[in-house]
Order: sequence, then C-alpha cells, then structure tokens
Amino acid sequence: MPFPEPEKLLRGMFKAAVDAAMPSKVLPQHLPPRPAGRTIVVGAGKSAAAMARALEDNWDGPLEGLVVTRYGHGVRCRRIEVFEASHPVPDEAGVNAAERMLSLVKGLGPYDLVISLISGGGSSLLSLPAEGISLADKRLATQALLKGGVPISGMNCVRKHISAIKGGRLAAAAYPAHVINLIISDVPGDDPTAVASGPTVPDPTTREDALQVIRQYGVELPASVTRHLQDKASETPKPGDACFANVETTLIASAQQSLEAAAGFARSKGFAPLILGDAIEAEARELGFAMAGIAKQARRFSQPSRPPCVLISGGETTVTVKGNGVGGRNVEFLLALALKLEEAPGIFALAADTDGIDGGAEVAGAVIDPTSLARACALNLTAWEALTNNDAHSFFAALGNQVLTGPTLTNVNDFRAILIT
Repeated sequence: MPFPEPEKLLRGMFKAAVDAAMPSKVLPQHLPPRPAGRTIVVGAGKSAAAMARALEDNWDGPLEGLVVTRYGHGVRCRRIEVFEASHPVPDEAGVNAAERMLSLVKGLGPYDLVISLISGGGSSLLSLPAEGISLADKRLATQALLKGGVPISGMNCVRKHISAIKGGRLAAAAYPAHVINLIISDVPGDDPTAVASGPTVPDPTTREDALQVIRQYGVELPASVTRHLQDKASETPKPGDACFANVETTLIASAQQSLEAAAGFARSKGFAPLILGDAIEAEARELGFAMAGIAKQARRFSQPSRPPCVLISGGETTVTVKGNGVGGRNVEFLLALALKLEEAPGIFALAADTDGIDGGAEVAGAVIDPTSLARACALNLTAWEALTNNDAHSFFAALGNQVLTGPTLTNVNDFRAILIT
C-alpha cells in the first residue's frame, strides 16, 4: 500500500478525531424515554447548540428549553432557544442566558425531565456571578486566571465557587425533576464535575481548595471575589446532597474515543499508531521539548521492516502568556517541538484543538515538517523569539502551515500527532 503524504495523513487523522465526537453521531443513542411530565432542555458549551439540534432531530415528543454556546458556534434549532455568548472571558449575554436557564428549571416536579447538554467552554458561557460579585469583577478574575497559567482544574475550582449556577447549583434549582446529563468531555480524565464546571453534578472541591489555587499561582483577584471565597456562603452542593438524588450522567464523547478514531485512520493507511495518553497536562512548551526527545529516539531505533510510527496524544496543556502574542497551547507546543527537533529528518507533526480554536486565535492549530525552521529563516522569522513572545500563531501563519477549520461544533480538547517515517 502506498503511504499518503505526511501532512495529508496528519490532517486526515485530525478530521477523524473531530468526526468521532460530533453530536449528531454520539448523542441519539443516549436519549432517555419520554417523561410523564414536561421535557426541558438546558445546555452550555461550544457543542451545546449542535447537541440541541441533534436532540431535536431525534426526539418524538414535546420539547422546550435553551442552550448557550460561543459566538459563531450557534446552530438553528426549531424548539430550543440558542444563545451565543463570550468565551473565554464572560459577558452580559452569558449572564442573561444563565438567568433564563435557572428560571426555566425552577418549579419543576418529579415527573418532569431536564436534559442537560454539557460540553467544554460552558464555564465561561454560564457566567452568572455569585451575589456580591459584579460581571466586571468576574471578567477580571477570569483574565487573571488565564494569564496566570492556572491549569483548567484549578480554574474550574475557582469558577464554581464564584458562580450562582455552576458547581451543582443548576441541579439544585431543578430538584426534584429527573435530570439527565449528556456530556462531551474536554477535560483530562473526563471528570463530569469539571466539564463546564459541573452545573448539574455535585462538586467535590471546596472554597478552601479555590483559595489554595489562588495562593499557589499568585493570582491577584478583585476584592469582591476574594471576600466571597472567604465566606461560607460560597460553598457548593456536595456529593450525597439530596438535590442530586434524581441526576444521571452519561459521557457521550471523550478524547480517548477521538484518539482511537485517529489511530484507526492511521492504521488503515499502513501506519503504526501509539496512543501515549488522553489526559496529558503540562506547560505546552515543556511538553514540546520532551516529546521531541521521544520522537528522535523513536526514529533512531526504527527499523525499515516496520511500518512508520505515529505518536498520538490528547489532554490540555497550559500557556503562561508573558509575551506580546495571544498564546495558543497547540501552536506553542508545536513551535517548541520544532526547535528541539532541530530539523531532524523524517519527523512531522500536527497539533490542534478539536473545537477549531486554539487559545485567543480563531485557528485550530498547525503542522510542522523538517523544513519548517529553514523556511522560517528564509522569511526572517526567529522561532525562539516567537516562542518567547507566545506568538506561535503569527509564526505559523507566515509559514502557511495553519490548520483552519472554523468552529467544529464539538470539543474533546487537544489533539497531537507526531509522525516518524
């Protein structure tokens, strides 16, 4: 079998990973039976509107509700309202959607059903601040957490405790209705309490955990946020609380499922895939440096009699933005990888976010090959300078090596593939 071109293979693998997590494919088989009472749909995340559309297309009874998604990620629905709001820094539209959502589920009875469609990005989109915290202060807090390099688990811990809807509070408002959570996970480990900061599941973290995150990373938050976290009223509903008695949760798409789909695509083309992990967390550039060593070792000891190897991984890395760029963990990983590979022959790579947006840019990611640094030099681009400035997006745009998808309408986090020929 003739092998495809390296970049074509890598882009094909990424497409297979995204396709495996599309709501129209993964949601229908998990729908519950019709209830005796009303069916209310709520949801938040970058996939929420596409999930709502898939639900409408496969539901044979009365239906009402609303979901909130990122600007540009909306999908037309017939019976479910679709709100669009800001991500990753919250705005007034997200506040309005969250208020409407809470009002919609209050007053339901035990024969009513709430279908909760949750995906990554919902933490920012459900942006209803706790009492005493203004939206402006919540925005400042979010920006400080993002700039401070706080991992997603720490960010969500803080966000749960300064919210009026996240951390299980939406489920508490819906009690005693039956709540079915259908989740597309974008978090390492697929913990449902972490996806969109768990609005309809119990929260195992505490306000003291949130304060510890702030101390550990030296994040300066507005005084109103700090005061709220020091107040016992900021504590969230915990496992065992009666408000979760009628809550069921199902994971319908995950990073591992998408990595397996990408591996299957590579295998079908005659390559030998190896999944290194679906929950890798690290500073993006440090992971890039480390993976370069692994890739060079794999090529050094490869054998002509064996098929080319492709190393696949997922998870969520972190970028601590200190320069003038917009960050982007996938492109920062790739630029660090390229620098440490030092134009090693026969090694190609792609890294991209499955939602189509990497950091602060409307770009999914990029690809590199053994000529990337030489081509950059010919354009008077300095790779180390771009990395120092957290400006890898501009670097790869100049090279013409970006991965551009637009909103994919799903989100199972980062996808990385390193091809060793």
